[in-house]
Amino acid sequence: MSQPSNSQVVLLTGCSSGFGLLTAARLAAQGYTVVATMRDLRKEGNLTSEVNRRGGAVEVLQMDVTDKQSVTRAVERIKMGHGRIDVLVNNAGYGIGGFFEDLTDEEIRAQMETNFFGVQNVTRAVIPLMRQSSRGKIINISSVAGFSTSPAFSAYNASKWALEAFSESLRYELQFFGIDVLLIEPGTYKTKIFYENAQYAQNFDNPQSPYFVWSQHLRKKVMTYVNDCHKDPEEIGVMVEKLIRAKNPPFRNIPDIESQVLSWLRRVLPFWVYSAMIRMFFMEGFSRPRSVPADHIPIRSERNSSIPSQVR
Repeated sequence: MSQPSNSQVVLLTGCSSGFGLLTAARLAAQGYTVVATMRDLRKEGNLTSEVNRRGGAVEVLQMDVTDKQSVTRAVERIKMGHGRIDVLVNNAGYGIGGFFEDLTDEEIRAQMETNFFGVQNVTRAVIPLMRQSSRGKIINISSVAGFSTSPAFSAYNASKWALEAFSESLRYELQFFGIDVLLIEPGTYKTKIFYENAQYAQNFDNPQSPYFVWSQHLRKKVMTYVNDCHKDPEEIGVMVEKLIRAKNPPFRNIPDIESQVLSWLRRVLPFWVYSAMIRMFFMEGFSRPRSVPADHIPIRSERNSSIPSQVR
């Protein structure tokens, strides 16, 4: 199916699975000129199959968001082939599970390299093209983890909180050039991020870790919730399309009702009330073995303890 020559050019990252794949396929079927990128082109098959099933067309390019040369090559090819980029959807990312002491320095830095610096690498390469056109939209896929935290996801939470702050500041900077910066903050959806693409800290399953019993309980708790989740991941693609079409879209956008409620509670409840409520969700059904010393318990009962939350 050929694309209209005047359709908007949309660049998406992280399109081998999940939100990126579904969003690229949806936009392609709606007539957008879609350039879908992924780090490993051997995973292209699922995307092209879905695009073909819907009757669209998509251009697939290799891009590793953590590799500046890879980003530059991809953006230059788009510039040569299309002359512009109207919309950038920064979707590439992953989440690593693990308590801080179980995470290595390398694991934390890798998380930030993809989820935060990777977004900056692609955005920096695309902005000049958008400035030349005096218009454009940059849509960053964040998470509820960008405004609420949880135990065993400190690295992921930090990457999303950083992304939120960067996006808000960049929004002010680029408004002078007619470029809009937007956030989408999805809650938990049943995608490969929890299954084939799941990543855990080096010591997550180490019985010698002081956090071992907590790690095992939290993984079971999260996966039970994910397995019972029936929300449609394409809701993110629907929202992306809605934001592209909108003349004055809001900055922050939450697609699912559960996360909208969580956001509202986070704003209106005192911190100690909110944290106690969310902690109950994660700790329900947990029984501390007698063999675990008291000083190995990572979450305490004071009012100002960490806030667990749902994660994407």
